[in-house]
Amino acid sequence: MMSVLWRSYQALMIRHPWSVQIITAGSLVGAGDVISQQVIERRGLANHNVARTARMMSIGFFFVGPVIGGWYKVLDRLVTGTTKTAALQKMLLDQVCFAPCFLASFLGISGSLNGLSLEDNIHKLERDYTDALISNYYTGCRSDCSRGLEFLPILESQ
Repeated sequence: MMSVLWRSYQALMIRHPWSVQIITAGSLVGAGDVISQQVIERRGLANHNVARTARMMSIGFFFVGPVIGGWYKVLDRLVTGTTKTAALQKMLLDQVCFAPCFLASFLGISGSLNGLSLEDNIHKLERDYTDALISNYYTGCRSDCSRGLEFLPILESQ
């Protein structure tokens, strides 16, 4: 069943890559907010903030999906090939060049949509940006870095 769904998703992605990317991003960001409210914050269904989930989904639909989809197209033009070296170059460009700008934009947009004034939003960015970027590197690179272990030569025991 899952393989049928995955093949259908891939077929849709081939036919309508832009639309599927945007719908996927909005859905995942919305699901992330639901998980945050229900699992982490333990709000319960009665206290779920539906407006917050809708705002987060709109960020996914109108910002995350288009921006990340466009960035991946740029990355594919900047770094060609499917070698391990090309993958590592893409990951480094993504984490060094794109992630800091994207995160600042995401936090700013999120703050604005949640009603923060310009001053409050700037203060929030000054307060939270560094920790958020470090967390992004820790969680975002973790899987990439662990996959990158295959680039290291195996040390033979003596």
